[in-house]
Amino acid sequence: MNNAFIIGQYVPGESIVHRLDPRTKMIIIFLFVIVVFFANSVWSYGLLTVFSLLCALTTRIHFSYILKGLTPVWFLIVFTLLLHLIVTKEGEVLFRVFSYPIYSGAVAQGAAISLRFFLLIMVTSLLTLTTTPIEITDAIESLLQPLKKVKFPVHELALMMSISLRFIPTLMQETEKISKAQASRGVDFRTGTAKERIQAVVPLLVPLFISAFKRAEELAMAMEARGYQGGEGRTKLRELKTGRLDISVYALFAFVVILLFIIRD
Repeated sequence: MNNAFIIGQYVPGESIVHRLDPRTKMIIIFLFVIVVFFANSVWSYGLLTVFSLLCALTTRIHFSYILKGLTPVWFLIVFTLLLHLIVTKEGEVLFRVFSYPIYSGAVAQGAAISLRFFLLIMVTSLLTLTTTPIEITDAIESLLQPLKKVKFPVHELALMMSISLRFIPTLMQETEKISKAQASRGVDFRTGTAKERIQAVVPLLVPLFISAFKRAEELAMAMEARGYQGGEGRTKLRELKTGRLDISVYALFAFVVILLFIIRD
C-alpha cells in the first residue's frame, strides 16, 4: 500500500467510521471545517484536537500511516508557521534568531493557524480513507438532490468529483514512476538554477499528461461499453440510510460544538 499521499485513497475496514452513512461523514466534516475557525484558546484547540484524534483512532487505520501520508502538506504547515513568525509583530519579544526578533503573538498565531490547517487536512482525509468513491458519489448526489429542481446536473457533478478524488493517488504514483525513470536517464530535478529545474520538469509533465489523457479515454470507453447514460433511471445497489449510529455521531458532534463555545474565550 502506497502511503506517500493518502488523499483520495480508500482503506477497507469494518470500523465505526467505515460503517457510517457517507452523508453523515460529509456533513460532519463540512461543519467541522466551519467550527474549527471559532477556536480561539488553548482549551478550544485542545478539544478539537482530541476530537480529531478520536476520529482518526476510531477508523482503526494506523495513525503513523495517516501522518506519513500527510507528508506532502507538512511543507505548507511549516511554511505557514514560519510566515507568521516573520510577519507578525505582536506581543513581547521572546527570543532572537540572527538578531531578528520573534514575538509572542507571532508564535501564538503561527501555532494556532498551523494546528488549524493540520486538523482540517487530517479530518478531511479521513473521508476518502473510509469511504469508497461510489459511496462519495451517492452521498454528494443525495445531498445536492434539491438542485435537480432547477435542472442542475447533480449526478454528473458528483461523478466528476468522485473520479477526481480517485485519480489523485493514481496520478501521484504515475508521477513518482515517471520521475524515477527520468532520473535513471540522467535528468536531475533537485540541482541547478531555477531555469534548469523548470526545463527538467518538462520531461516529467509531458508523459504525465499523456498518461492522464490515456486513462481518461480508457475510462470513458469503459463507461460507454457498459451503457452509461447518466443518472436518469439509474438504480443503486445500496440505498443510503441514516441509522442509530449516525444519530449518535451527530449528538456527539453537537456536544463537542456546544462545549467549544462554552470554553472559548
